[in-house]
Amino acid sequence: MDFAKKRKVDNECREFNKDWMPKYFFTQVGKKAVCLLCNESVAVFKEYNISRHYATKHAGYGSTLSAAERQTRATELDRRLVRQQNVFIKAQTAQKTATHASFVVAYNIAKHSKSFCDGEFVKMCMLNVVDLVCPEQRNKFEEVSLSRRTVTRRIEAMGENLTSQLKEHVPSFQLFSLALDESTDIGDTAQLLIFVRGISENFEITEELLSMESMKGTTTGKDYFECVKNAMHTMQLPWQKLASVTTDGCPSLTGKKVGLLKRLGDRVAEVDCTRELIFLHCIIHQEVLCKSVLNMKHVVDPVVKVVNFIRARGLNHREFIKLLEDCGSDHSDVLYHTAVRWLSLGKVLRRVWGLKNEILLFLEIKGKDTEHPQLRNSEWLSDLAFLVDLFEHMNELNSRLQGKGTYAHEMFSTVKAFRVKLKLFSRQLSQNITTHFPTLKTMAPQMMTTEKYTNMISALDNEFGRRFADFQKLSTEFDILSSPFTTDFEKVPDALQLELIDLQCDSSLKEKFQSASIDKFYASLNESKFANLRKMAMKLLVLFGSTYICEQTFSTLNINKTKLRSNLTDVHVQSLLRVCTSDMQPEFKELVDNCDRPQMSH
Repeated sequence: MDFAKKRKVDNECREFNKDWMPKYFFTQVGKKAVCLLCNESVAVFKEYNISRHYATKHAGYGSTLSAAERQTRATELDRRLVRQQNVFIKAQTAQKTATHASFVVAYNIAKHSKSFCDGEFVKMCMLNVVDLVCPEQRNKFEEVSLSRRTVTRRIEAMGENLTSQLKEHVPSFQLFSLALDESTDIGDTAQLLIFVRGISENFEITEELLSMESMKGTTTGKDYFECVKNAMHTMQLPWQKLASVTTDGCPSLTGKKVGLLKRLGDRVAEVDCTRELIFLHCIIHQEVLCKSVLNMKHVVDPVVKVVNFIRARGLNHREFIKLLEDCGSDHSDVLYHTAVRWLSLGKVLRRVWGLKNEILLFLEIKGKDTEHPQLRNSEWLSDLAFLVDLFEHMNELNSRLQGKGTYAHEMFSTVKAFRVKLKLFSRQLSQNITTHFPTLKTMAPQMMTTEKYTNMISALDNEFGRRFADFQKLSTEFDILSSPFTTDFEKVPDALQLELIDLQCDSSLKEKFQSASIDKFYASLNESKFANLRKMAMKLLVLFGSTYICEQTFSTLNINKTKLRSNLTDVHVQSLLRVCTSDMQPEFKELVDNCDRPQMSH
């Protein structure tokens, strides 16, 4: 356009603006203006650019319309443009909603240890329900992708998201502890589970799976150490903040010369020679091992032999179940004894005692009663009754020690209470008092040898004292932590004496201690006034009292990686276990936004 023509157009724009404003037919999108008449963009939303575009391409439009009609027409055109834009917005929103739903279903599949291919079954069920309830919405449910590969990718993405969330918590850790345990999966791969429990300055405790290290070769103390070191390096955990390590006590972990704990202690000493790492043996594992001191082989072996005779052969098993039905027994079957299950032996003994008459009748029918004379021996039955009651007490202790997130001082208090009970049992049995042994009480007094039982309980108590020596070293600090207002301040370490006096003389803090949880109470203490008390509380609250969480996770691993799912890779298993065990929720919105191309199912 030459200069003269441009000047003519500019004059027309100025004259046109005197009559009415053409900007009514434009809408602003960002910094640009969009013409509602031709949908073309004007570079800058300014009056001159708008007027110039209108005079050039739409000069004759609206000349016969009144101002009100032009305003109405402009509103209609604007609504039409918005509807056109919403077509793309709705499509994108529908895609994100379908992807979000896919993540939620995959999360529940992982959380409940279901097969990845169950996503397709879930979708089929959803479509069947939709066809009956709201068939007009079927297309929305069809868009949710739940194929096996999609569910696998979703679980991997959620595992990575939970890992990144854990990394965000790590810088706030004032101290942290590790719990380790190793087991072999169905593919003969040694899997080392490492859990971390960290505590922040505000006493917020984070307990998560740090890593699952797959060990294809040897499993020596050096191999374990390299796995732990790599896991800590990946998560950027500093060695100087490592407070304690809890294991199940296997030689490769606890070796004094080349074991994992020795190597970890040396590594921490290199970083800070003034710090001493706390090593704890799983309190539940120790409790189970204590029963080895009991002389009960003469009772357990015949019980196991009888149970195996009944259950090892299908015919015997079926006939025994039918016998129980005919007799109207309260129990429907006998239980197998599994040594690796903590409560197994006590439950088996209780069940055999409850079915001893039916078992004896069944053995007579089979002509095997002479092979098991113990069932008619009153002394043996007395020993069995004693063990039934004793193992019920031990199983109750074991159940109280189980649980995720339990503090070490609470677990040790439970063990101390049980030792006091053992002393009571020993004293009462020496006086032929069987109040707390109801099964033994059913036996005639002349059939019981209470002196033998008293010696067994005393030996059990001594074994508890020997095996819990590592917890006993922390007994004084545990008492201060759990009962700061009743602890004698003269018997505590020098660094805590003055702070403990100030604490015990503060009536408001005493009232708060009675109402608040222990972590909230210590978090409320003044940082400058009670610095040593807060530091001690952090160290004790962050301890793992047991490797229960590792054992629980191995159970989840065995449920997921079976003969039918043995092809699960170690990466898939780690993502699966992280989702199953985490207390954190995946950030679904971020996961959906980070999907490269949210796609509908097809």
